[in-house]
Amino acid sequence: MAKLRLIHRCTECAASFPKWSGKCLSCGAWNSLVEDVEGPEETSATLAAGLALVPAGVATEISRIDASVGRPDPTGIGELDRVLGGGIVPGSVTLLGGEPGIGKSTLLLQLLANWPGKSLYVTAEESAQQVRSRADRLGALKDGLWLLPEMSLAHIVKAIDDISPGLVVIDSIQTVVDPDLGSAPGSVVQVRGCAHRLVQEAKRRGIPVVLVGHVTKEGGLAGPRVLEHVVDTVLAFEGERHHALRMMRAVKHRFGPTNELGLFEMTEAGLVGVPDASQLFLADRRTGAPGSVVVPTIEGQRPLLVELQALTNQISSGVPARRSAQGVDQGRLSMLLAVLERRARISLASHEVYASVVGGVKLTEPGADLGLCLALVSAATDTPLAPDLVVVGEVGLAGEVRQVGHTGRRLAEAARLGFARAIVPMSAPEKVQGISVHRVGSLNEALTVAQLPTA
Repeated sequence: MAKLRLIHRCTECAASFPKWSGKCLSCGAWNSLVEDVEGPEETSATLAAGLALVPAGVATEISRIDASVGRPDPTGIGELDRVLGGGIVPGSVTLLGGEPGIGKSTLLLQLLANWPGKSLYVTAEESAQQVRSRADRLGALKDGLWLLPEMSLAHIVKAIDDISPGLVVIDSIQTVVDPDLGSAPGSVVQVRGCAHRLVQEAKRRGIPVVLVGHVTKEGGLAGPRVLEHVVDTVLAFEGERHHALRMMRAVKHRFGPTNELGLFEMTEAGLVGVPDASQLFLADRRTGAPGSVVVPTIEGQRPLLVELQALTNQISSGVPARRSAQGVDQGRLSMLLAVLERRARISLASHEVYASVVGGVKLTEPGADLGLCLALVSAATDTPLAPDLVVVGEVGLAGEVRQVGHTGRRLAEAARLGFARAIVPMSAPEKVQGISVHRVGSLNEALTVAQLPTA
């Protein structure tokens, strides 16, 4: 067998180099070279062994395929089932990523405690005593939940053979090691090789496997990009460590939608689903404060009402004005400030501008544009908006207010929570029962309806 040789491979173009450099000489990408190993005979043998684990496919007419096979099994955790489209599919591999301390291990331990039948929790980072203590606190002790403190891939596969669990959790994939790969734990070679082997085992046995993945300081999943390609589902677990709210989204999901949002609250008893998220987001809202507006947004199939706040502070001339955005896109904030100046003649060039979404939510849809504009003008003029008002609409570069999707469902959620007025685009659907709708075609019209000062 040929000796393995350490190389550095570009994650963008796959070009290989004998030593590391900051820039790929092939495609010009910066900081894209990662460690890899090269060995023709070893690669061929590993590939052949992996293919031997998976039975050969048989061509079948699509109309003869049984659609009932591969239906998801409910996890017993409502918010997780919402994101997964009903549950976990047998034989699937799910990658759960999130920052340290966000609650990944807590959620998975609760998942295993709710799983019917036998399950295996492989803890490659914590000791068995640490996991047992957490299980005591969460009330997750049950017969049929097996715990394996192990890092070796071969020993993990053997434990799966011996126990025959219905669900396997690996915490985490970055600490699992295959000695045959001849690389350090957590390296690109190890993460890629171990992930491939676990995917093959899951498909061959028809059991679901959940992998925990570390994240980088930029928020992306650590390790090779191929890790996200080989798994069936990639879940992002987010939230502020100093807030109780946790959010889960499916970045990739081969068995269902990727636009659903799961909401959890971290309590002493573990993670608890939040069925009425709008009520939670608005619980501590202070009415009558300038710069505050409520925006009805849509996350998947769920309408949410969130509070959007803005603050402006005039500064001395010659000092660069600071723009800070939390929960909204920085570029979107800069664009809306330019639209306000050019189309509404409201200049905030000499003001520091701060925009924030309360509760740690990230607003990525353009439906929050109009609400952010009104909040900025409200803060700059020290004029509060009506406490029973919600605002929704996209703002174009010409100052026009454009339609957004699911306006009726957004307004119905606002009416349920007691809001009486709404500013919406001119092309919005018909009136929703319980709420008075004010249609506007431009940003200036919206400022007038909201009773805010205009130029």
